Amino acid sequence: MLPLETLLALVSFAFVTSITPGPNNIMLTASGVNFGFIRTVPHMLGIGAGFIALLLAVGAGLGSAFAAFPVLQTVLKVAGAAYMLWLAWKIAHAGEVDATTNAAARPMTFLEAALFQWVNPKAWVMALSAMAIYVRPAHAVADVIAVALVFGFVNVPSVGTWAGFGHLLREWLRDPARVRVFNIAMAVLLVASIVPMVM
Repeated sequence: MLPLETLLALVSFAFVTSITPGPNNIMLTASGVNFGFIRTVPHMLGIGAGFIALLLAVGAGLGSAFAAFPVLQTVLKVAGAAYMLWLAWKIAHAGEVDATTNAAARPMTFLEAALFQWVNPKAWVMALSAMAIYVRPAHAVADVIAVALVFGFVNVPSVGTWAGFGHLLREWLRDPARVRVFNIAMAVLLVASIVPMVM
């Protein structure tokens, strides 16, 4: 079991990294606006489940594979950037709030959100940092599980605040011109979040 001071520090780390802006939170805000909070719940849960899976994989040694084979990091960067550019395009071209004309528009599914964590640069930084900082070599298995559990409890409510914020903006964004500007702004922010990854 982690010492209490370490556990409190981990909770703080999980909260700060989960609630600060990043690709997940930008997409959740846009989804909350365009589809409402309830329809965004699978997206939120997928983020939580996907990130826990990523944490466990990194804790089991996947992080060391990146150190041994740097080309894997380059492949991940390219795949992540390409996917995020595609998502930004989809967000920028989302229709009006509750528009019936854009029948193809839908929120991200649980599985899509879970899989997205594997190409999300912020998720990788969070997972690698958490494992490097909070896992003690002599207690590796227990500490990896503790880190995953803490993020499991902290992450979904944290990212959910962004979906809730988007949902609260729905009424104000019923104006087609406003929602268009909002969606383009969210797409630009998502693209901007790629820059640190490719530098």
